[in-house]
Amino acid sequence: MADTIVDSKKQGGLLGKEDMKLLKDPLHSNNPLTIQVLGICSALAVTGSVSKSLVMAVALIFVCAASSTIISLLRNSIPSSIRMIVQLLVIAGLVQIVEIVLGAYAYTAYVELSVFIGLIITNCIVMGRLEAFAMGNNPKQAFLDGIGNGLGYGWVLVAMAVVRELFGKGTFMGWEIMNPLFALFGGAYTANNLMVLPASSLFVIGIFIWIQRASDPTLVDKS
Repeated sequence: MADTIVDSKKQGGLLGKEDMKLLKDPLHSNNPLTIQVLGICSALAVTGSVSKSLVMAVALIFVCAASSTIISLLRNSIPSSIRMIVQLLVIAGLVQIVEIVLGAYAYTAYVELSVFIGLIITNCIVMGRLEAFAMGNNPKQAFLDGIGNGLGYGWVLVAMAVVRELFGKGTFMGWEIMNPLFALFGGAYTANNLMVLPASSLFVIGIFIWIQRASDPTLVDKS
């Protein structure tokens, strides 16, 4: 009985130390965008708008977590010779679900992001986690790993969008922010149109990577 109590304390309830590591590491020390430098294409394309980035982030979190869980459940039944084909089929099916839901409940977002949502099928983050983790771990761990990597990707994507939209358009999710702020001091904000161009995302993500690695030099060894 005492051993059971000690074990439960070590596990910390439903999620043990290793489980929390799967969730936390991708947020910072093993971030898929800033450390592994994966999924850059979407970071270049959709981060001009916070709302678009939020939709993209939620979509990838769902696909990454669900596909990791499904592949983990099937891992012992998938012939190694066709495992990547099966992985692509699972991802494609989940992406189709995302597109159907967006088309039904958020048609404007669907029209604007349909091309980029479709590219989740070949997103390096999703495929990488299936091949490197889900194929060798149990469904619970695979699910947490998928959630962690989706969140790690998502927060960087949204943070980049906040910077680009705020300085490029002076807005946050379409709401005027910079002009009212500058008006308090008797001025007006002139939007920097360069920030909304796709090329500016290269500079923004470069700054994010530099800040993260400068704050923790040990992260350089992991890249």
